[in-house]
Amino acid sequence: MNKTVHNSPLADRIRPESLNDFLGQEKIVGKNSLLYQAIKENKIPSMIFWGPPGSGKTTLALIIAKQSSARFRRISAVAGGLKELKEIIQEAKESKRLGEKTILFIDEIHRWNKIQQDALLPHIEQGTITLIGATTENPGFEIRKALLSRCRVFILEKLKIKDIEKILQRALQDKIKGLGFKKMKIKKEYLTMIARLSDGDARTALNILDYLSFLGKKIDENLIKEAFQKTSLFYDKNGEEHYNIISALHKSMRGGDENASLYWLARMLENGEDPLYIARRMIRFASEDIGLKNSHALEQMVAVYQACQFIGMPECNVVLAQGVVYLAKCQKSNKLYTAYNKAKQDIENFGNLPVPLHLRNAPTDLMKKLNYGKGYKYSPDYDYKEDQDYFPEELKNHKYI
Repeated sequence: MNKTVHNSPLADRIRPESLNDFLGQEKIVGKNSLLYQAIKENKIPSMIFWGPPGSGKTTLALIIAKQSSARFRRISAVAGGLKELKEIIQEAKESKRLGEKTILFIDEIHRWNKIQQDALLPHIEQGTITLIGATTENPGFEIRKALLSRCRVFILEKLKIKDIEKILQRALQDKIKGLGFKKMKIKKEYLTMIARLSDGDARTALNILDYLSFLGKKIDENLIKEAFQKTSLFYDKNGEEHYNIISALHKSMRGGDENASLYWLARMLENGEDPLYIARRMIRFASEDIGLKNSHALEQMVAVYQACQFIGMPECNVVLAQGVVYLAKCQKSNKLYTAYNKAKQDIENFGNLPVPLHLRNAPTDLMKKLNYGKGYKYSPDYDYKEDQDYFPEELKNHKYI
């Protein structure tokens, strides 16, 4: 056994070194895929790998580097900056002069700011570097459009349980880089449990397996749960998954499915979402999707928001649960929402039309001389049945509701 090899984490030690051993992303690296052909023909384009943690973004970049004739440099966007980039670019220019290509891999590229991302543009265009960026965030939100337009985006999916099971089996059997030398035995049902609790993240699964291998105890369900401590669910309060889940909650309530609504609510709360954010979205929902079908819904949701302010988490979870079930069960109407959008469209089409003179206030003599307020019919004097126009002339008799 090479002790030096085993000083590094298991997830790093057993990274696959070829596409044949790379599991779970057949859609983008299958033998008929464009990326597979590009790698085989050594015609690597600049690209962005987008996928959840542990889906293989870094591993795929390293496989490309190993199979390519180009020099490979790597930066972590968390630690590296413009100074390190300038040094790499200078080296890449010299390599290009000698006829050698350079692949630059930037991990967590979404963490780079506008200036740092823009600094890459001329060097990609001039062919000084081929960029491979990795991100867990939606590139459409986090990557500059100018940079994105110069790269191909490849989406890596969350790994399936069966793929993680194969990765764990490989780690257990590999006597050189894996845990094979320990002759560790673990039931298949427990491997499946690790794979399931890892939620598609191979790195998490391997870290747990590595940890268990040091305990020297009989591995069972309780020990695995202890190792995980708490199921690690992929949720970023500032990222795309945040918007995906609030969208799922909104659509579930709109569709009248109180059970799905509770599930998505729990997903957000158990992963640290601000309860007041959810309550604000519920207030909006009460007017947008229920409106005048049940005018009490808005009152109820304001009460939910105030209750969340009073008691906070975790006690307010049941308050929010009451709110989402109430909204899901209410009759729905989006007439207020569509009516407002029609009015908004008229403003965009007609601009700021002048207020009719009879509707204007006349606090000064000059305004009265200009006929401000002239001819206005005071509604109570007509038992609220007056015949009077309230629109600008161009929009007379328009209907929104």
